[in-house]
Amino acid sequence: MINADLGQQVEGYVAKLVESGRYRSESEVLREGVKLIQDRELQLNALDAIIDRGIVDSEAGRGKPAKDVFDRLEAKYHAMGSTRQ
Repeated sequence: MINADLGQQVEGYVAKLVESGRYRSESEVLREGVKLIQDRELQLNALDAIIDRGIVDSEAGRGKPAKDVFDRLEAKYHAMGSTRQ
């Protein structure tokens, strides 16, 4: 069992969430909070993997210069704007 000092402000907030009926217990609030942290950590790990893969690809010469990409996007969106008028 975990026993943690959350501080008055956090404990008060947890109590308000339970009193409001949003959660049935303090434990439920804390479980939800830990689940959100787990989800965030998974997303951060996935983002780190994507960034690492991009760096490896860039270092291996598998990529396009940013200017080429921006020029293509600018032309694309300019053409899209022209067809709406």
